[in-house]
Amino acid sequence: MNPPVFLAMICLGTASAAPTADHSLGAQWNQWKAEHGKTYELGDETQRREMWEGNMKKIELHNREYSQGKYGFTMAMNAFGDMTHEEFRQVMNGFQNKKHKKGKVFPEPVFLEVPASVDWREKGAVTPVKNQGQCNSCWAFSATGALEGQMFRKTGKLVSLSEQNLLDCSEPHGNFGCSGGLMDNAFQYVKDNGGLVTEESYPYEAEVGSCKYNPKYSAASVTGFVDVPVQEEALMKAVAAVGPVSVGIDMSRDSFQFYKEGIYFEPNCSSHDVDHGVLVVGYGFEGAESDNNKYWLVKNSWGEKWGMNGYIKMAKDRNNHCGIASLASYPLV
Repeated sequence: MNPPVFLAMICLGTASAAPTADHSLGAQWNQWKAEHGKTYELGDETQRREMWEGNMKKIELHNREYSQGKYGFTMAMNAFGDMTHEEFRQVMNGFQNKKHKKGKVFPEPVFLEVPASVDWREKGAVTPVKNQGQCNSCWAFSATGALEGQMFRKTGKLVSLSEQNLLDCSEPHGNFGCSGGLMDNAFQYVKDNGGLVTEESYPYEAEVGSCKYNPKYSAASVTGFVDVPVQEEALMKAVAAVGPVSVGIDMSRDSFQFYKEGIYFEPNCSSHDVDHGVLVVGYGFEGAESDNNKYWLVKNSWGEKWGMNGYIKMAKDRNNHCGIASLASYPLV
């Protein structure tokens, strides 16, 4: 059984401040502000730039150590570069443990020949990467991703589903919009509600509004949901046999915030304290298959400028690294 966990997550990261501005970085700072549409109140820019510079230096140090073989992944500056560690902790304060309705136990396929690698994007079961913005709504994006995959397998059509529908309407099922939620609660809402509408008919606004569900635009339904046992082997079988699976992970390390590419292995990552909802869309290995180069292919909801065009390869078969198998589930359609 999966542990009762409630995900309240902004999905950002940690930062540290540099003491003074580095004038040699002025052009890069201006370019970064322009790229990410950053504007600041008078007097605030100096502080934000110092935080950004501190993160730049942290990233550069990590990448130097990567080139020396200390890490298996690189880091890069992105839209989260001007955030402090304290700000990150504040937005994570909404994390709570909550009891939730359990799903069915995963029925492991008896005669399944598990392939060495799977990528559901190649099969057409995964929508483009989305962006949750400044809202603790990654639970909703994880849930829609799993449901989009299951509806594709059922109908042969890939339709983007509405996270805003979940934000505005599923509070009675235990979710709290931009203050967090849980994928299983989202699946339960869709089941009880009788449907979930399309992204096109109910677009994302990154803030909670009144519930405007219209059954005329419903494009998905749920009959129940399945909780995958807390085992990477079970998760692998589920991904291979069923499709994309919703999971919770620990993304609290600053290295996750600035991940760029490679297999993410962070020694300090928790195997049980999960705080971010994402979607496993496949798995595989780099080079020759060994314990240290296997990965889970994970779709995030921070836009395409983060990571590998919005994706991350997370270490696989390394003691449930970052808790990736701790909160895995998928809907039944």
